[in-house]
Amino acid sequence: MTNQSNDNTNAGFMSGAALQDNSLMQYVQSMEPETIAQLSRPVSTDVMQAMEHNIIALLGGLPSEGFNVSVTTSRENLGRLLASAMMGGYFLKGAEQRLAMETSIMDSIGTDLNE
Repeated sequence: MTNQSNDNTNAGFMSGAALQDNSLMQYVQSMEPETIAQLSRPVSTDVMQAMEHNIIALLGGLPSEGFNVSVTTSRENLGRLLASAMMGGYFLKGAEQRLAMETSIMDSIGTDLNE
C-alpha cells in the first residue's frame, strides 16, 4: 500500500491533547514490547484466515495471479482499515474462546451423562 499525505489531515492521527486524554493509548504505550508482541501474534490459524478473508473483502479481492493490484490510500484511511482489522480480530478471538468453552462444557456434560 502506498501512503499518500492528505492536505486535510495533520501529521499524526491524534493531537497531543487527544493522546493525553486517551487512556487506552496510554495503557498500550506503557506495555513492555514483549507483551505487545505476544498480544499481536495470532494464536489460531482459523482466526488468521478469517481476518485475511475480511481484509481482502474490504480491499476488493482481485486474485494476484494475472493482476497487478495496487492500493493507494491516505494515512487516515489506512488507520481506519487497521482499526477495523483489529476490532475484527478481537471479535474473532472472543468467538473462538466462546466456542472452545462451549465445546468443553458440552464434552463435560456428555461425560457426566455417560457415567
